[in-house]
Amino acid sequence: MSGFSGFGADTRRFLAELEGNNNRDWFQANKHRYEACVLEPALEFIAEMGPRLEEISPHFLAIPKRVGGSLMRVYRDTRFGHDKRPYKTNIGIQFRHEVGKDVHAPGYYLHIETTSCFFGAGMWHPDSDALPRIRQRIAEKPEAWERVLSSSEFNSTYELGGETLKRPPRGYSDDTPHIEDIKRKDFIGACNFPVAQSGKANFAEAAAQTFSKASPLMEFLCDAVGVGF
Repeated sequence: MSGFSGFGADTRRFLAELEGNNNRDWFQANKHRYEACVLEPALEFIAEMGPRLEEISPHFLAIPKRVGGSLMRVYRDTRFGHDKRPYKTNIGIQFRHEVGKDVHAPGYYLHIETTSCFFGAGMWHPDSDALPRIRQRIAEKPEAWERVLSSSEFNSTYELGGETLKRPPRGYSDDTPHIEDIKRKDFIGACNFPVAQSGKANFAEAAAQTFSKASPLMEFLCDAVGVGF
C-alpha cells in the first residue's frame, strides 16, 4: 500500500456502475476495478486510521486486511431476504472494540455511497447481555447519561438514531427518567458528511476528528458493558 490519497471519483464511479450492474458476471469482469478503486484505498485508509484511533482510545482496532479485518465484505447475505442482489453498493468500514466479536460490539463506522457519506459511533443492535446493561446504567446513572446528551462535543456533531421499542422494556415504566432512551434497541450516533470530502487526502484526519467527538457516548457504552475505553 502506497498511502491513502482519498476515495476519489473512480471509487464513486465504480459504485454507481455496480448499482446498475449488480450481478456476478459484471462484477467478475470488473473485479480488477473493485480492487483498484475500492479495496486498495479502503485498506490504505484503515492503515492510516490505526494511530489516529490510538489517540482516541487504545481499545479500538484498525485492521487493514482483505478478509476478516475492518473492511466489511462486499458480498451480501442473500439467504433470508427477498433482495437477491449479490453485492453491496457501498463501502462499509468498522473499527471494532478489541473484545468485540461482531458488528454488535462497540465501534466506529464509516459508510460511503455514490452520493452520500456518514460516520457512526456506538452499538448497533447490542446483544442480549449488553442491551439490558446499557438500559440499567441509564436508569441507575441518569446524570452520566445526561452528560452525554448535554455534551456540546457530541450533540453538535452526532444525532442518536436507530430502532426503538414502542413500550417500555420489562422492569421499566413510562415515568422512568430517560425512558425514551431506555426504549432504544440501538445506541448509535450518526453524522452525515459531504461525500466529496472522502476523496481528499486528509479524509483520515477528518474522520479521526469526527470520531473523537463521539467519546462521551463511547465511554458511557463501554462502561455500561464492562470494557475499557
